[in-house]
Amino acid sequence: MTPNDSLRIFYGGTFDPVHDGHVAVACAARDACDADVRFVPAGDPAHRALPGAGAPDRAAMVALAIARIPGLCIDLREVERGGRTWTVDTLAGLRSEFGPQAPLAWLVGADSFRGLPSWKRWGELLGLAHFIVAERPGSPLDASLAPELDTALAGRLTDDPAPLHQQPHGRVLRLRQPLQAHSATDLRQRIAAGLPWRGLVAPAVADYIVAHQLYGTRGA
Repeated sequence: MTPNDSLRIFYGGTFDPVHDGHVAVACAARDACDADVRFVPAGDPAHRALPGAGAPDRAAMVALAIARIPGLCIDLREVERGGRTWTVDTLAGLRSEFGPQAPLAWLVGADSFRGLPSWKRWGELLGLAHFIVAERPGSPLDASLAPELDTALAGRLTDDPAPLHQQPHGRVLRLRQPLQAHSATDLRQRIAAGLPWRGLVAPAVADYIVAHQLYGTRGA
């Protein structure tokens, strides 16, 4: 394998806002796979109202959250593309950029992965990249899957990162870093309600939220 064929991991999401749980999952994937992780904040989708922050603010917060963490970086392709974004289009663009033999992986939480059959052209995704899936405590990845997803996963699940380095796409790695209990939705609600929340995000992200009066803050 040449240096250009080393595994690349991409972590897509709205990150509205990015919190310590997101960073923990990214670090776990980095360490398990010995590969850098690129956060890919989504653009502002046309099909929904913004629950909190627009793409520039969300991207800025991601950059602040990971600024001093080795092996984590930000990829602005979806923000710069703008409009409605689909994972299949992003992965197709990555595949075109890096070539057919480059190992690529998309990092997601188990809840998102279980919803894969609802994603646009989901049947194409495993032909474009591997998936790395962070499981929830007591909720194995392969429990309660939709029948079509269960069928699609036959022979693809692995606990070993090695196949992700050796093949360009098609494997699903179970990441033994449990997802944390809090979510971005919970965090936004805590901020708006005036409940304690700063301990759930990086200090620089907390300062940014207050300075820009996001999620119902009043600058105090």
